[in-house]
Amino acid sequence: MTCSQADRPYLRRAIELAHDAERRGNLPIGAVICLDGAIVSEGMNAIWKPVPDVTRHAEMEALRTVTPSLWARSREMTLYTTLEPCLMCAGALLQAQLGRVVFGASDPYGGSHLGHSTLAPYFQQQLLLVKWIGPVLADECDPLLRRVLALVGERERAGFVSLPGED
Repeated sequence: MTCSQADRPYLRRAIELAHDAERRGNLPIGAVICLDGAIVSEGMNAIWKPVPDVTRHAEMEALRTVTPSLWARSREMTLYTTLEPCLMCAGALLQAQLGRVVFGASDPYGGSHLGHSTLAPYFQQQLLLVKWIGPVLADECDPLLRRVLALVGERERAGFVSLPGED
């Protein structure tokens, strides 16, 4: 699936954040939230550093920093993320009632698409109200997914226990 030319700069900003997350010792996943053609929030994966915290996915970090007064317009917001959201993040996005989600790489290991059909009725209703676009910009986002999988594998081989929800 393709994204519009207007979407590309925002997804590319998420890609920049993903690279920054990896430089900081985390998984290379980034996200931005936009409203009216402007970025209103950004997030990057921070599950390993500065301290282990399984909830610090890029999408969750972006949701946490949206200015509270903007939530009244959540259906007009778009989240751009380099990796298909996991179930935790998808649930939070549905609760936040965002209007669109644009993701770069599909995640066959931890992406939420596999669970969409088994969601509770409330979440299935909310899911119908969100426009999901992805995967897009595969040339730029698929290498990030491969890097995520490699880093998780390296960590496991080094004897670290995988954190629940690592995506």
